[in-house]
Amino acid sequence: MGLRVNREKTRIVTLTEAGASLDFLGYTFRYEPDQFGRAKRYLARSPSANACARERAKLRTLISTKRAFQPAPELIGAVNQQVRGWANYFGRGRSRPAFRRMNWFLQQRLVRHLKRRSQRPYRPPPGVSWYAHLYKQLGLVQL
Repeated sequence: MGLRVNREKTRIVTLTEAGASLDFLGYTFRYEPDQFGRAKRYLARSPSANACARERAKLRTLISTKRAFQPAPELIGAVNQQVRGWANYFGRGRSRPAFRRMNWFLQQRLVRHLKRRSQRPYRPPPGVSWYAHLYKQLGLVQL
């Protein structure tokens, strides 16, 4: 196949050293202390910072001013498709903290987008919070 190892990019990482981590295929691998206070450590796998940044950039392009004409249910359908695919890939390992941050980013981004759509901003029905409106009425997927 003609593949060669790039000596400049290739390095050997000893994960057992303190603070050592390895980014590979969008995941960050590192040893973390046991959650129950035992002397053991376990190999944790979580989405890398670069993978999260790339996903936020994709969501920014989906939820941008260029999409102000698109009806809210269609916009949320497109966002759901992107988010589900990302969550299926990164669902293994210790992904809950990254998912929480992504949920927060997505909720704030959608609220800002819906409010600035036109001269008459989008509003949830009276007595309904933005959270309930986005997730329960419009069907936004929560990671």
